[in-house]
Amino acid sequence: MRNIRRISQGIFLIIFLFLFIQTEAKGIDELGYPVKIFLDFDPLILTTTILSAHAAAKAFYLSAITIIITLVFGRMFCGWACPLGTLNNIVGSLKKWRTNTVSRNWYRVKYYILIFLLVSSVFSLQLVGIMDPISLLIRSLSVSIYPLFNYGTRAVFDAVYNSDIKGLVNLSESIYSILKKGVLSFQQPFYVQSTFVGALFLFILGLNLVEKRFWCRHLCPLGAFLGLLSRFSILKRSVSEGCTSCGACANVCQGNANPDKKEEWRDTECFYCWNCDDVCPQNAVSFGFHPPLSPLAKGGIKGGYGGLDLGRRRVITSMASGVIAVPLLRANPLSKSEFINQRLIRPPGSLEEKEFLKRCVKCGECMKVCITNGLQPTLLEAGIEGIWSPILIPKIGYCEYRCTLCGQVCPTGAIKRLTLEEKAKVKIGLAMIDKGRCLPYAHARPCIVCEEVCPTPKKAIWFEKAIVKDRNGKEVVVQQPRVDLELCIGCGICEAKCPVVDKPAIYVTSIGESRSKENRLLMD
Repeated sequence: MRNIRRISQGIFLIIFLFLFIQTEAKGIDELGYPVKIFLDFDPLILTTTILSAHAAAKAFYLSAITIIITLVFGRMFCGWACPLGTLNNIVGSLKKWRTNTVSRNWYRVKYYILIFLLVSSVFSLQLVGIMDPISLLIRSLSVSIYPLFNYGTRAVFDAVYNSDIKGLVNLSESIYSILKKGVLSFQQPFYVQSTFVGALFLFILGLNLVEKRFWCRHLCPLGAFLGLLSRFSILKRSVSEGCTSCGACANVCQGNANPDKKEEWRDTECFYCWNCDDVCPQNAVSFGFHPPLSPLAKGGIKGGYGGLDLGRRRVITSMASGVIAVPLLRANPLSKSEFINQRLIRPPGSLEEKEFLKRCVKCGECMKVCITNGLQPTLLEAGIEGIWSPILIPKIGYCEYRCTLCGQVCPTGAIKRLTLEEKAKVKIGLAMIDKGRCLPYAHARPCIVCEEVCPTPKKAIWFEKAIVKDRNGKEVVVQQPRVDLELCIGCGICEAKCPVVDKPAIYVTSIGESRSKENRLLMD
């Protein structure tokens, strides 16, 4: 069973990585099966999205399959399918562990985190994406690890190419062409928080060198959610009278479920990895289908066989923390309807800001598929509540006029899926001209770049001819750009291509965005 489980883990990890790599623009405005399908099977995100936004994308109801599997087979998702759990397993296996290693008794922490997230979502505060393992893994790979892999791989092949060793160069170029077709991104992506996000991810993996599957045992809220469901599972572990309490099972237990202590056995922590069954010298451990016991019969939340001793005071404290977090995070100017962050430009199809934050789980898929790399993770532009949600930074990359990929990969509907015709009518902002930096206005130099690159069928940037004088008093005819407030959609290509490269003479702000009735320049 241990070998079968390892094969299962490897298959799911390979599928995850394959779908992750495939979640990228392929030259057409259509994606096949993006990696968001793993999020669709995530019951924790479904629950918190329903609690916070009172709605959920239809695909999310696939998570009912995960719930049914848990109710039948227990917490097998953690031990057999979770890609982050598999990575934790791999890193933990790099260290040789002594037998009878003392394990930390912090398993309750993840349940307190779960309670905090559920209660805060009831009051419309969606924070689950920060710690949900699938969202965390996709975000970390998208924003940090995958760009790092691309950069490092290209640097190695560039170094080999520059070495000008004929045979070696030919071989490396053949390998590089294969990698470009199947593994590497079309262009090198860059993200403003790649170091921060990557460091957090590597820290989580590094915790496995402190204790095996540290994240899964002590911090994972999805694991806690599935652990609670597994109390009602039909598949149960049982120990016969032949058990000699040798402790062999405790040394190989992935979930720190106390398998060697009959009275203190924690079924909510069992990953159903079957390690204890395989290693038992007396063959005293077995798994079978039995009618589930009620939580009260099993000890409730206070000790007993299978009991989950969380402590009433700590549970109440976790619930109170979830309630207090809502005003604590929103009692700032960003929450005022009168306050508009001019640089908070959301992707086309985004819901109104409050509704957007209720649904966005910060998975980073929209950033990964952005053709121009313009979608970046926020830090505090939208407050702590909106950390790592997408923001368009035109200076880095504009919103491609013929692209709707971000709406196709959004798992929760925070970004609506638009047709190309619908997107052409959506405004995400408005271009403004800084006359003190614009060449035709400030320096009597001709420049028509912003009008040339404007993608709208009828140009949103038009020119007004003007006669200006240079330093010598010579009259020069220039075309000074103007912005049509009705036609401009705020895509930002004019800002990205402006020849005044340090601080563009034309820039985009969020004013005029279609999703907001308050953030308007023109009165209806």
